[in-house]
Amino acid sequence: MSDALQKTITLLLLIGLGLVLRSKFKNKEQTNGIKEIVLSVALPSTIFIALMKIHVDTTLILVPLVTLVFNFFMYLISPFALSLFGVERHSATGRTLMMLIPSLAPGLSCFPFIAEFLGEDSLAMAAMADVGNKFFVLIFLYMIAMGMYLKNSASETSNLGSKIKSLLLSLLKEPINILILLAFILLSLGINYQAFPPVIAELFDKTSALMTPLVLIFIGLAVQLREGKKKLVTSILFFRAGVTMLFSAAIITIFNISDLKMMLLATVIPLSSASFWPFAHISAFNLKEDANGQSKERRTFDMELAVLLLAFSLPFSTVLILGILSTGTFFADVTTLITSGLILIGLGAVPNLVSKVFVRLSKA
Repeated sequence: MSDALQKTITLLLLIGLGLVLRSKFKNKEQTNGIKEIVLSVALPSTIFIALMKIHVDTTLILVPLVTLVFNFFMYLISPFALSLFGVERHSATGRTLMMLIPSLAPGLSCFPFIAEFLGEDSLAMAAMADVGNKFFVLIFLYMIAMGMYLKNSASETSNLGSKIKSLLLSLLKEPINILILLAFILLSLGINYQAFPPVIAELFDKTSALMTPLVLIFIGLAVQLREGKKKLVTSILFFRAGVTMLFSAAIITIFNISDLKMMLLATVIPLSSASFWPFAHISAFNLKEDANGQSKERRTFDMELAVLLLAFSLPFSTVLILGILSTGTFFADVTTLITSGLILIGLGAVPNLVSKVFVRLSKA
């Protein structure tokens, strides 16, 4: 068994472990304790280490920009996807999907397989690509979530200025944002991760190592397997993957990419699973609504749907990425990518369209 396949199975087993342990976590506070460790300790350490280890090459500046273009492209077409699947854009379900569909988590779902099949140089390129994605999920999506939250709380317009000020202060106080700012300051002074005292570096390494198992166990603990939402999430993921392959084919064509590894990178990085960061933003605003006594029906986001999409997205993306990389040169072809993309879009959209037709016929 290859190392990449072993890693995939391990990730899935960690989600399974969370499912098994659900009976041990009898209330929401216990589950939220794990989430708080992830948001305040593990994820900030991981992002800080990644930033401090980046060796920026000016010739690679295009890589994160292309990834950022992909993020915004997926965000802009998300309303079309929602209408296709009969989801109201300004509902809790619609807002949640708008946050998650354009995000990427290559560190969990893509990097292990790039390292296994394409080597360290390709992995470094993938890390550069994730810089653009990090800007999108950490900054842009936070501002989008804030706007959605404020719009949903429009009844308190008299306090709009104070609410914005409060949210901005909360943003500055979050551990991840503090460490991002610290990383940029240190890098501007010429201090990188190798310059850290061994004790400090070991502290960040140990806390960062908590991230993947805790995130996946938390997803297993929190996921709600409701039949209706399972169908919606599965359809959305197929549609998302199909559109992603068409985007990859366009990028390969526009930039005239002919190198095999670069073609595969352009294909698999956008196929990464949905990011945990939009869920972190959703959680933050959900906690504010908890504190304000907001009823579940009037919440800005659907937490259960967010957790469900994350739980399905990771295995879905890892299977796709592993399958593509394990086939060698088969997917390093624009025609193959276009054909595969259209098939995946069809698998996502056709069942929903058929069900709509049956509903209309039954009412006729």
